[in-house]
Amino acid sequence: MGNLILSFKKMIINKTTVTVFGLIICVGIIFVCYNNRVKSSINPITVPYAKTRIAAGTQITSKMVGTTQVPPSMLEGDVLTSVAQVIDKYSNADTVIPEGSLFYDRTVVEKDELPANIILDYPTGYVLYNMTVNTETTYGNIVYPGNYIDIYLKVETEKIAGQTAENTNANDKDMIYYGKLLSHVKVLAVKDREGRPVFTNKQKNSDREPAMIIFAIPKEYYILLSKASYLRTYSSRLVPVPTNEALNDDQEEVEMTSEDLKKWINDITFWIEQ
Repeated sequence: MGNLILSFKKMIINKTTVTVFGLIICVGIIFVCYNNRVKSSINPITVPYAKTRIAAGTQITSKMVGTTQVPPSMLEGDVLTSVAQVIDKYSNADTVIPEGSLFYDRTVVEKDELPANIILDYPTGYVLYNMTVNTETTYGNIVYPGNYIDIYLKVETEKIAGQTAENTNANDKDMIYYGKLLSHVKVLAVKDREGRPVFTNKQKNSDREPAMIIFAIPKEYYILLSKASYLRTYSSRLVPVPTNEALNDDQEEVEMTSEDLKKWINDITFWIEQ
């Protein structure tokens, strides 16, 4: 027994034996890795495909989607491999998905990534209004689609851009008007300077800064905000202020909250109906 153990120890410390064992282990590892790689390349996986032609900007429903098995080695590009990545999404605005085609990440988008998605989201009789904003006026990008805001108006009647208070009524000299004009306004979109959405599913796109917020209001209020934003003799600014209304179950309609400011704006401006 002792001789057997001694012989085994000598074999272990022999360089040739160690080398042979090492080569055997390396070959075994290579074989296992290669075998797994081959299997992963040839074993088919289930992926979704379009059962019918899907026009640009169309919501993708379960009736439009089938599944098929494809070897991974045949998948090229950003192919979507899960039905959950496709159902209830939309085909991109510049994309038509042919019948029988696989789905690709660049061709399937969320609703809020569609350029014209907001036309579906406001009541009949309302019109869209585009308010200029920046990171500061959106409180560090905390205003996102679905938020409710109040809209305030700040007006200064002192000397502005070479114009003096003598251009205004005597009672208006060196005064500041500040008050809430509208309440219960729902934000439909937040866009950057190029018109791209700043948020996708309430997650900020890191390279995009807010330049405009878009909401819908009755035409009467649209006219009023337009008048207020184009005042030239006065330094005026519309200010969005977030509220917690989105936490409530029942939302109120957009409401005028300052008849005094409304009267003042209408007294110094006029509107030509088309």
